[in-house]
Amino acid sequence: MNSPGRIPVTIISGFLGSGKTSRLRHMLTGKPDTAVIVNEFGAVGLDHELLRASQERVELVGGGCACCTRREDLAETLRELLDARDRGRAQLRRVVIECSGLADPAPIVFTITHDAMLRHHFDVRRLIVTVDAVNGSHQLAAHPEVTKQVLLADELVVTKVDLLEHAPEALIARLAELNPAASLRTALHGVLSDDPPLRTGTGKAPAAAERLPDFAGHTDDVRSLTVATNDRVDWLGFAVWLSMLLHARGEQVLRVKGLLELDGGTLVSVNGVQHVMHMPEHIPREEIADPAASIVFITRGLDVTRLQESLNTFQRLARVDAAVS
Repeated sequence: MNSPGRIPVTIISGFLGSGKTSRLRHMLTGKPDTAVIVNEFGAVGLDHELLRASQERVELVGGGCACCTRREDLAETLRELLDARDRGRAQLRRVVIECSGLADPAPIVFTITHDAMLRHHFDVRRLIVTVDAVNGSHQLAAHPEVTKQVLLADELVVTKVDLLEHAPEALIARLAELNPAASLRTALHGVLSDDPPLRTGTGKAPAAAERLPDFAGHTDDVRSLTVATNDRVDWLGFAVWLSMLLHARGEQVLRVKGLLELDGGTLVSVNGVQHVMHMPEHIPREEIADPAASIVFITRGLDVTRLQESLNTFQRLARVDAAVS
C-alpha cells in the first residue's frame, strides 16, 4: 500500500536508444513540481540538457551506472532534493529517475527501499521500461541487461513501431512471456498510443526488485568515448566515417548520441542505436544554456582509442580535401 506522506518515485529504464528520454519529456509536460534525476553511462551527459528544455529541476548522476558505481551518488542526490524542499528552495511532489541504458533497475530500487532515511521519505511506485521495436528482439538475445530490465518492469512501452512495416508481434509475445505481470503499451515519439493496452498488468513490481541481485561486471567490456566538438567538425567527413563505422561494427556500437553546434548557433542532436541513425533533432538554442557540444559513443568490445584515432584521421583528410577544393 502506498504511503500518502511519502514522495512518489517513478523509475524509467530501457536499453540504450530505446526512447527513454522521449517518453520522459512527454511525461513531464505540465508537471513543474517534478524533480528528475538522469543517470548516464558516458563521462559527458546530454539527456539532462535536453530535459531542461521542459523541466527546471534536473540532476545528473553521470560517469557510470547508478546500479553499481554510482549508487551512493544517487542516494546523495535524493537527500539533497529533500534538503532543498525542507529549506523552501524547491517544490517536490514527485521524482522521476531515468536510468542509464546499461543499468539494472533492481539495485536502484534496493538503494531507495533499504536506506532507512530514503524509504521514510520516498515511495517507489512504478518502474517503466522502454523497448525498441526495431532492435528489441536482438537486444534481448545479446544483452542480459535488457532481459533484466524487462523482468522487473511494471509497465513495458514498445517504441519506434513507426519504423516497421508490420507490428512487432514476435517481440510483443516475447515480452508478455518474460513478464506477464507488466502492462504493455506502444508509444510514438514518447507519446503513448490511444489504443487500448496490448496487455493490462497487475501493476505490482516483481518481488525480485526487492533483492540486491548479483549483477557485478555487467559493463566490464563496455567503454564510452566522448568526442568534444568545440572546434568545427567537417560534417561530410564525419558522416562518411560514421557510416563506415556502423557498417563494419554496428552491433558493437551500442549508442551514438551528441549535440552539435552548426553555423548560426543552431543546435542539432545526433541520435543512433547500432546500425540505425535517427533524423537529427533541432533544439532551440535558448532552451539549453551553455551547451557542451560533444558526441558520446558507448561501445561493447571496441578499442575506443583506435576509434578516436580513426575519427581524427577522417577529419584531417576532410579538411585537406576542403582546402584543396
